[in-house]
Amino acid sequence: MTSSAPLEPSPELVVVMKTESESEANIVCALLASHDIESVITSNVGATLLPTVICRPALARVEVRSADVIRAKNIIKQSQAIAEVSSALSPSNYESLEQKLGYQFIDKGLLEHALTHRSIVHEDASGAMVDNEVLEFLGDAVLGFVIADLLFREFPDVNEGIISKLKATLVSTVTLANLGGILGLGDYILLGRGEEKTGGRKKKNLVADTYEALIAAVYLDGGVGAVQKFIEDQFRPLVGTLRIGDRSSVLEQDDKSALQELVQARSLTLPEYRVVREDGPDHQKIFFVEVWVGGDVMAHAEGPSKKDAEQRAASLALQRLTDG
Repeated sequence: MTSSAPLEPSPELVVVMKTESESEANIVCALLASHDIESVITSNVGATLLPTVICRPALARVEVRSADVIRAKNIIKQSQAIAEVSSALSPSNYESLEQKLGYQFIDKGLLEHALTHRSIVHEDASGAMVDNEVLEFLGDAVLGFVIADLLFREFPDVNEGIISKLKATLVSTVTLANLGGILGLGDYILLGRGEEKTGGRKKKNLVADTYEALIAAVYLDGGVGAVQKFIEDQFRPLVGTLRIGDRSSVLEQDDKSALQELVQARSLTLPEYRVVREDGPDHQKIFFVEVWVGGDVMAHAEGPSKKDAEQRAASLALQRLTDG
């Protein structure tokens, strides 16, 4: 809303907030102004407009025109709810999470950014918050690189197909959610009220995505060396079981399940398998299968049964996605 003259104290104005902090009152006025709502600050010591921070009244009141009361109160209420959630990351909570991570952030803002889910951003009336989705994207790439390098060094004699399968398992949503669960990561995520009510802190996809964002935050804060150490410290026990001989337990997971898990982690459409051709007599048929992801043919394979051909196609698709 605009007017020819600044808003001035008037009996027609309505109080939408009272506070003992003039700084808080000024912040609220700035917030309302960002939504085109004019406001003034008055004091309970006389009805005079507070000029600057020089005046320190016992009680500061934010007043708006009657037509703006409902909108102003809603904006203030939303901003207070956001502030309450954000306060979960107090200095002591920062320290608690950093101890679990084994990494101390130079820029605490990066840590908070990594923990900011889009649901709370959508509820932020000020528009000042930024979600962690870009960090998730970067974290996914950094994690893939470090894990590929780690597996290459740990298993120099293992063929590419097995390495690809091991990598797909290690960077899967299930693995990342489990690691995030060990850290208690769900307790630190900044969530909107709607997501909170639906159990967002325990959702595997949400925890896994936040874990990736956290990896990106470590990378941006401390560089390649810091993030490599963090990831290797986190994943070393898992890689260790593969070295000792438990690799078969990972490889026993069928390729179709592994592919589905991978595309879900990357927010792609679920794989679709299509039999494009059948050759040979009934007792000796060969099935030709394509696997589609996101409208593209990711791989094609053949086998003596539909199931076998689908598994082979899934294996090839896994290699393509993890190599890419």
